[in-house]
Amino acid sequence: MHPLQCVLQVQRSLGWGPLASVSWLSLRMCRAHSSLSSTTCPSPERQEDGARKDFSSRLATGPTFQHFLKSASAPQEKLSSEVEDPPPYLMMDELLGRERKVYLETYGCQMNVNDTEIAWSILQKSGYLRTSNLQEADVILLVTCSIREKAEQTIWNRLHQLKALKTRRPRSRVPLRIGILGCMAERLKEEILNREKMVDVLAGPDAYRDLPRLLAVAESGQQAANVLLSLDETYADVMPVQTSPSATSAFVSIMRGCDNMCSYCIVPFTRGRERSRPVASILEEVKKLSEQVLQLIHERDNICKQIHLPAQSGSSRVLEAMRRGYSREAYVELVHHIKESIPGVSLSSDFIAGFCGETEEDHVQTVSLLREVQYNMGFLFAYSMRQKTRAYHRLKDDVPEEVKLRRLEELITVFREEATKANQMSVGCTQLVLVEGLSKRSATDLCGRNDGNLKVIFPDADMEDVNNPGLRVRAQPGDYVLVKITSASSQTLRGHVLCRTTLKDSSANC
Repeated sequence: MHPLQCVLQVQRSLGWGPLASVSWLSLRMCRAHSSLSSTTCPSPERQEDGARKDFSSRLATGPTFQHFLKSASAPQEKLSSEVEDPPPYLMMDELLGRERKVYLETYGCQMNVNDTEIAWSILQKSGYLRTSNLQEADVILLVTCSIREKAEQTIWNRLHQLKALKTRRPRSRVPLRIGILGCMAERLKEEILNREKMVDVLAGPDAYRDLPRLLAVAESGQQAANVLLSLDETYADVMPVQTSPSATSAFVSIMRGCDNMCSYCIVPFTRGRERSRPVASILEEVKKLSEQVLQLIHERDNICKQIHLPAQSGSSRVLEAMRRGYSREAYVELVHHIKESIPGVSLSSDFIAGFCGETEEDHVQTVSLLREVQYNMGFLFAYSMRQKTRAYHRLKDDVPEEVKLRRLEELITVFREEATKANQMSVGCTQLVLVEGLSKRSATDLCGRNDGNLKVIFPDADMEDVNNPGLRVRAQPGDYVLVKITSASSQTLRGHVLCRTTLKDSSANC
């Protein structure tokens, strides 16, 4: 087999691009030439024999096929602190957005939503501004999909619409730049550039880091493209920036690409080989999203200040046997953080008494956790082994039933004591209550829920409507009322109603 054919065959098996193969081959040839040029030229026979020995020696000491496989399967992540020098044909300030406004449109799957957030994060750091007004945009970027022909046709139609916008652009403004990002850019590369001369930038799914450079090149009037797929790009160091301020959900990408090669699917060819993000970067992103959630709960009156944190046990040893994935110390630290982030938050939890191998010391630690956290609500049960679970196959249900029940009673007693203490902090306060209906225990009382999801009981009586002074009304399910709390138990609060109000107008403060 010719050496070049051999190299190309290795390249295909590793998924290398042709440039990588040629560069590697050139390097090997260059090294060989360098080593030979430093010696005198022997006779042809000796030269051939020496070359054969030299090749055998270098082959024995050089990198093996497994070396390249290992390198391909364990890529090095780019560090966020790395700052690349600009290419020689651009100055550093040409890579800056200079407050040009970017308009982003997303088509296709949830992965494209995440890609949009990654692209915007990169552009934002380069000095671009975001706009939701198409007319004031200086840069329009379409994050595209190629999963079906209809998805691509949607983009072609959109480009025709944008062509008119670009043509009518006043000369007094900077030229409008239009870019195609994502799967369609990867699949149709040349066709997009040749068919639609109005497209200035093409960036494949693995080239979003290059967007500042591509846009800088486009500023000179040239078309700029980067559709190279990568074996290691996961954007692990790029924190996505949500593009919709009113978004009610967020996507966390844990991997990119696909190796399944389903016979009908284009994804492996538009997104490349499958690779996973480092766990640390995933956890960091989820942590930041969790922080945002806690902040929202604290700020928004229309979100209950209540969080359910199932503990199951207060013993780190038992938690490990349960495979919960956290220790008692980590759980307590989270509780303290939540209480600091949301003053007055109401906490609820689940606990299991008598899990496999639980000792008296483990039980005492669970009791102490109940006292330390002081939950407002709790769901406590004796352990009951279930078939097909890991515990059923690997552990022994060795805590006697009477011991389980005794420990459960102790947990319930301590929970009620601490919950009563916690709930009594509300006595004397005026709280906003959402009316649910009649109390199950009294036809003359109404029942509702306060901001901490605690049950509040109050008499079904006439009251003033704050929006209609002088009007006396009866509360109906779905109404908001202000109730002054007069007593508390471990499960309910009691009080007397003051008036009917609205979520917007209420101010239920102590």
